[in-house]
Amino acid sequence: MRPRRSRAFSLLVTPVVLSGFLAPGLLAPTPAGAAPGPEPAAAPGPAAAPDLHELPVEPPAQPALPTGVPLFGSDCDIGIDGSRVTAYCHNPYPRTDLVTLHVECAQWWDVDGDTAPVAVGPAGRVELTGRCWKGVRSAWVGHRPG
Repeated sequence: MRPRRSRAFSLLVTPVVLSGFLAPGLLAPTPAGAAPGPEPAAAPGPAAAPDLHELPVEPPAQPALPTGVPLFGSDCDIGIDGSRVTAYCHNPYPRTDLVTLHVECAQWWDVDGDTAPVAVGPAGRVELTGRCWKGVRSAWVGHRPG
């Protein structure tokens, strides 16, 4: 039984072998009627530096938010600890959001649960909890305008 080569040897030898296959194509002469390959990039020098007087003084203006789309929806973080689910929601917008926690249980015989809708006012925070008997498959928060 012969000894196995080390992984380091393979990692060092592979690029050398591949460059041996690729290098002859790079060094091949160009046929007489063919277009030449790409020119090597010129070294950056003082001529390549941008003119500072042409740069804008201020950054470009940000695009305006669409006026037809109302700002809505709480930002919710969901944590699952065993069979318990906790969601912390914060509403950064001026419109009230009705949030509901939906919990889908892992076992087929375990009943999935939804909490009652809770109103989260502007700049308000709320904590929602739910649970399964065994494990939790998934959990998410539903949003409705309030």
